Amino acid sequence: MNTHKRTEIAKLGEFRLIEHLTSDIQLTNKESIKGVGDDAAILSYDKEEEVLVSTDLLMEGVHFDLTYVPLKHLGYKAAMVNFSDIYAMNGTPKQITVSVALSKKFCIEDMEDFYAGLKLACNEHNVDIVGGDTSASLTGLAISITVIGSAPKGTAVKRNGAKETDLICVSGNLGAAYMGLQLLEREKIATAGKDIQPDFAGKEYILERQLKPEARKDIIELLRKENIRPTSMIDISDGLSSELMHICKQSNVGCRIYEEHIPIDYQTAIMAEELNMNVMTCALNGGEDYELLFTVPIADHEKVASMKDVRLIGHIVSEGMGYAMITRDGVEMELKAQGWSATSEE
Repeated sequence: MNTHKRTEIAKLGEFRLIEHLTSDIQLTNKESIKGVGDDAAILSYDKEEEVLVSTDLLMEGVHFDLTYVPLKHLGYKAAMVNFSDIYAMNGTPKQITVSVALSKKFCIEDMEDFYAGLKLACNEHNVDIVGGDTSASLTGLAISITVIGSAPKGTAVKRNGAKETDLICVSGNLGAAYMGLQLLEREKIATAGKDIQPDFAGKEYILERQLKPEARKDIIELLRKENIRPTSMIDISDGLSSELMHICKQSNVGCRIYEEHIPIDYQTAIMAEELNMNVMTCALNGGEDYELLFTVPIADHEKVASMKDVRLIGHIVSEGMGYAMITRDGVEMELKAQGWSATSEE
């Protein structure tokens, strides 16, 4: 939080605070007719488009720790995790509304930092901030973001379309964000009450994956370029095992993935070894990677096999065969949904 210049929020009040934070926002999408400043945003979509809407709630002490999460990074991440939900539907995010509840420990400069991160993410993905709300809080910071996106009619991808023999694909690599979190937690404990700096040397990648995740717009663009429409898709927020089982259960199918094909970054493996953790467990259950997990027909094998930053990790089987990973030594290990989950809501 801001510890230098500090302007109390009470100096502006709720409405002037919103105006102060959003006055420089320019709407760039043709669907955004009216944004911040009225009782509701006005959006217009033609009959050829399907509207996609998703909401995420982030709570201080549950989803983030301001001891080591800068507010600018928090704003960026809060936007990105919402964009990721729209990309996971094969859509394009267009607008967000941003609501925050904050206690008296926060000042205007803190909120400027938070909005700087939000705006940076929105500028990178061409998304308009069109509204929101602020409220007082007795328990710290709460953030609720609703994202609105679109997809041409008939092109949105759900979780329930996977079929037997479909290939299972994943973007990027897994477990890095979880390892970044473990590193931050370790250094928080190690430096508590001491006049020493945390040791992050050589671990910049896993820190960035935790503090500044990137929604995979590039993968969606690649799929469109190759004329590939996944049969099912989901973003990896709660861990590969949990997300793959969501797809399988909603599609009434089983799966087989292969340990040797699960993509893991070198820094992730080194950090896991340092912490005496099983790196594959971290990759399967860590969460917060925000990579895309999707299935495609076997006929698209050549196309996806040559796609940059996409790995084929397995295939879909009949429902009766269940969910399993084949280990490097050929043992079939049952997959379990062990990813973090606050409630039954997705």
